[in-house]
Amino acid sequence: MAQNILITGAGSGIGRATARRFLDAGWNVGLIGRRTEPLEETANGHANALILPCDVTDPAQVDRAFADAVAAWGRLDVLFNNAGAVLLSKLIDEISVEEWHNVANVNISGMFLCARAAFRQMRTQSPMGGRIINNGSVSADVPRPGSTPYTMSKHAVTGLTRCLSLDGRPFNIACGQVDVGNALTNMAEAMTKGVPQADGSVKVEAVMDVQNVADAVMHMASMPEGANIQWLTVMATNMPYIGRG
Repeated sequence: MAQNILITGAGSGIGRATARRFLDAGWNVGLIGRRTEPLEETANGHANALILPCDVTDPAQVDRAFADAVAAWGRLDVLFNNAGAVLLSKLIDEISVEEWHNVANVNISGMFLCARAAFRQMRTQSPMGGRIINNGSVSADVPRPGSTPYTMSKHAVTGLTRCLSLDGRPFNIACGQVDVGNALTNMAEAMTKGVPQADGSVKVEAVMDVQNVADAVMHMASMPEGANIQWLTVMATNMPYIGRG
């Protein structure tokens, strides 16, 4: 029987690559994103794709998208909590409150709302249980210069992962986190042109194929019941992360 996964931010980048990876593997995949057209491009007519337009910062839209998926499939096996926002490098006193809210609303509130909906479903369905995979970042451990809102939000994702891992135990809900470094998507294209470094310079950084992330998420999602990949870092080998400072 096919398994079922919901993927947020499925209209581009890591979300798109991961959705197509799961569709190719025979999973039922719910594609969540704000705009229908990019989701349809991701699905590319695949019969197992379920298009679910949804703003992850809107509680009512999140609850409706999850309800629609469960109505179609009967249960939810995995959530890839992936949708995220970034802000170009700025010092904290140059960041407007609106810019802060734009990042925090997606990366913190959106993650919370989707995890909340998934947890609710997974602990009430029969058989009970499921798996939540949060998309963190290497910035959840080591920040880039000028990345206060993004880095704060990704540290919050780690806190979410830890809490869900603990709270999910009685309900057979596993939670893990994938921390990605320099996967080549539209969001990371700046890495190929030059980005600020800790020493004040601007340098081009190594990148990797986004398919590596999709494969990593598939590996995490395919763990047998009773086993979990708690933390997985997948990154461009030569990016300045180890020893970044």
